[in-house]
Amino acid sequence: MLPFPPTPSASVAGRTMQESVYHQRETPARLPADAPNILIILIDDAGPGLPDTFGGEVRTDTLSRVLSEGIGFNRFHTTAMCSPTRASLLSGRNHHRIGNGQIAELANDWDGYAGEIPKSSALGAEVLKDYGYSTAAFGKWHNTPAVETGVSGPFHNWPTGNGFEYFYGFLAGEASQYEPNLVRNTTSVLPPKTAEEGYHLSEDLADDAIHWLRNHKALEPDKPFMMYWATGCLHGPHHIMKEWADKYAGRFDEGWDAYRERVFARAKETGWIPDDAELTARDERLAAWDDIPEDEKPFQRRLMEVAAGFAEHADVQAGRVVDELESLGYGENTLILYIWGDNGSSGEGQNGTISELLAQNGIPSTIPQHIEAMNDMGGLDVLGTPKADNQYHAGWAWAGSTPYKGMKLVASHLGGTRNPMAIRWPAKVTPDAAPRAQFVHCTDIVPTLYDLLGISHPRVVNGIPQDPIDGTSFAAILQDADAKSEHLTQYFEIMGSRAIYHDGWMASAFGPRAPWVPGLPPGIAEWTPDHDTWELYHLDEDWTQAHDLAEEQPEKLAQMKELFAMEAAKNSVYPIGGGLWVPVYHPELRISTPYREWNFTGDIIRMPEFIAPALGNRANTVTLTATIGDSPEGVLYALGGAGGGLTCFVDGGRIVYEYNLFIVQRTQIRSERTLTPGRHTIVVETSYVEARPGGPLRVVISVDGEEWASGVVPVSAPLLFTANDCLDVGRCLGGVVSLDYFDRAPFPFTGDIHTMNVIYTA
Repeated sequence: MLPFPPTPSASVAGRTMQESVYHQRETPARLPADAPNILIILIDDAGPGLPDTFGGEVRTDTLSRVLSEGIGFNRFHTTAMCSPTRASLLSGRNHHRIGNGQIAELANDWDGYAGEIPKSSALGAEVLKDYGYSTAAFGKWHNTPAVETGVSGPFHNWPTGNGFEYFYGFLAGEASQYEPNLVRNTTSVLPPKTAEEGYHLSEDLADDAIHWLRNHKALEPDKPFMMYWATGCLHGPHHIMKEWADKYAGRFDEGWDAYRERVFARAKETGWIPDDAELTARDERLAAWDDIPEDEKPFQRRLMEVAAGFAEHADVQAGRVVDELESLGYGENTLILYIWGDNGSSGEGQNGTISELLAQNGIPSTIPQHIEAMNDMGGLDVLGTPKADNQYHAGWAWAGSTPYKGMKLVASHLGGTRNPMAIRWPAKVTPDAAPRAQFVHCTDIVPTLYDLLGISHPRVVNGIPQDPIDGTSFAAILQDADAKSEHLTQYFEIMGSRAIYHDGWMASAFGPRAPWVPGLPPGIAEWTPDHDTWELYHLDEDWTQAHDLAEEQPEKLAQMKELFAMEAAKNSVYPIGGGLWVPVYHPELRISTPYREWNFTGDIIRMPEFIAPALGNRANTVTLTATIGDSPEGVLYALGGAGGGLTCFVDGGRIVYEYNLFIVQRTQIRSERTLTPGRHTIVVETSYVEARPGGPLRVVISVDGEEWASGVVPVSAPLLFTANDCLDVGRCLGGVVSLDYFDRAPFPFTGDIHTMNVIYTA
C-alpha cells in the first residue's frame, strides 16, 4: 500500500524534557543499497531503418554508444501511436485498458478511448517516488486530456500529478521546435530565447535535464533518480537549423526504394536482423520514387535531409545528458533504456508537406501548391525553419521502417510497432554485440524495473485499488541472452488496424485506412471490422511478415482471431476502430471547451487551442475595446502558429485579418481606413457561407458600429490549426501566423486592449 505510512517518533515524550527520552526516528530503507538510477530516452515517430546504429543512414552516435556498451533488443514493440505507447510504457498496462486507444486530443466517450489514465493504474514513477526515488520528466508528455492543458489546470493528470516531482516540456503531441508552448511543473513558461538567438527545443530539454541532474547531485547525492527524457523529434513539424540538414545534402538523391535496399543489406551485415529475413514489398498505394515527377524530387529530397538532420541533432542532445551522467559519477550504476521510437516512422506527411496538419484536417492539396508556397517564402532553404511546419513524404517513413511493412498508425504490421531498444547498465549488464531477440513490449518496462528493485506491484496507491499489470518482466533477459520471454500474448489496435501476437505467431488485419493516403478511403462510412481480411504470419520463421499463411492454415488463423476477440474484450478495445470516431466520422465532436462565450482582458496569453474559442471553424463574433495611440500597430489577437492559424492585427493604422490555411492558402482582409487615437470598439464577425466542415467563411470587420472591411475565406480548417500552439491577446508569442509581421514578432500591440469578448453565434 502506497504511500508508506509516516515513520513514528522513536522518542518518548514526558511532561518535561528531563522526563522524556529522545531517540531520532529512522525511516526504513525501502530500496536496495545498490538501486540504480534510471534514464529512459524516448525518440518520437522514428523507425528502425533510420539510425546508422542498425544499418540506417542517420548518424546516431549516442544510440550506438549505449548499444556498444550494453545490449540491444531487436523485437521490442510499441503500440503504433504516441499517447498509447507512452501510457503503456509508463504504467505497464495495455493502452485501451487505461483509456488510451487514441491520442489524447482525439479521445471520445468509450472507455478504451477516453484519453485519461485512471488513478487505478498508477505510473511507475508514482511507485518509485514513494519507494524513495527522485523523479523528473522532460519533453513530450501527451498523456493529459486536451481540455486540462490550460494554465488553470486541473493538474492531477499533468506529469507532476502522476508521480514526476519535476517536469519541463510540452503537454501536447507535438510542438514547434522554435516557439513551443512550454510548461515547467504546472506553470506556463516561454522559451528562454528566440530562434534568432539560437533556440531549439531539443537543446533546451537537454539543458534543463542537465541543470536538474546537477541540482540533484548537489542536494540529494545519495538518492536514486528516475529521469524520463522524451524529445519531440522526429514528430512533425521537422524543424532543424540549416547546417544540420546540410550535412545530409545529396545523401538521399536516389529515393526511398533504393534507401530501403541499402539499409536492409547493412542491417544484415550488422547482425541486427537475421540472415534469412526478407525485405518486404512496397504497398501498391504508396508511390515509388520513380513515380515522383523530376521537378518535385528536390522538394522531396530536402524534406528527408531536414528530417535526418533533426534526428541526428536529437541524438546529440541525448548524448549531452548521458555525458553529464558520466561527469557527475553516475554512469556505472545508471540503467539507461534508449528507445528509438514510440512507434514506426510517421507517414502523416503523406505526399510531403510544408505544413503537416494540413493532412490531419483532410484538406486536399497538390505538391505544386506546397512548392509554390515554399518558393514564396524563400525556396528549399525555408524547410526546417520557423516559417514552415514541414514533414517528409510517407515514402521516407516507409524507408525509415525498413525492413518491415507499414509505418506509424499501422498496428497490424511490424513497421508500425517494432522499434529498437538499447540498454546500458555497466554495474550489472555485460555488453553483448548479439541482439536479444525475445519478444518484448512497452508494457514490460515498468514490471522489469519493479523486478530489478525487488519491489512488488502495489495493491493500493493513494487510497485507490490498483489494476493488474499487463506487462511481464524481462529482467532475466538482461543477464541471460538465452532466457525465455515471458510475454507470450499481446494484442495491437489503432483505429481499426489490429493484430494479435501469441508464442511466435501473429495474425494481422490492416484496417480501413492507409495513413499515408490523403483523404478518406472509399466506403469508410460503411466500414465494419467484420469484412476485414486477416493475414497470418509465423514470426519465428518469418522475421518481416513476408509470407501470409492464412490460406494454408485457416484453423490456426481462426484460433488467433478468437484470441484477439478475447484480448479485445478484456482490455476495452471494443468497438473496433473506436479511435476513428472523432477524426473520421465526427470531427465536430473533437474535445473542446464547453463554453460558448468568453470574456478576456488584454493580457491573456498562451491559451492552448484545444480550450480556446474555435475562431477558425465556428461562427463567432469577437468584440474588442481598445484605446488607440498615435501610429498604432501590433497584434490584437492570434490563434495558431506559422503552420496554420488566424490573426487580427493593426499595420500602419489599418486593421488586417489573415486566415493562414496551413501556408498553402492565405486570405487577407484589410481595411482601407485607419484607426484614429482614442477609445474604439472593434468587431470581427465570422459566419459560414456554407455550413459544412471545411466550408468557406465570411468575415466582416467593424469599428464603432461601421463596417470597415469584409471578405471570404475560401476553405476553413475543419479540425484545428495546431496541436500545441495557442491563442494570444495583444501579441503573437507562438509560431508567427502572418508573414507580414514575421520580422517584428511577437509584434505587441502598441495601444491598450481593455476587453475581448468572444461569443459563438450559431
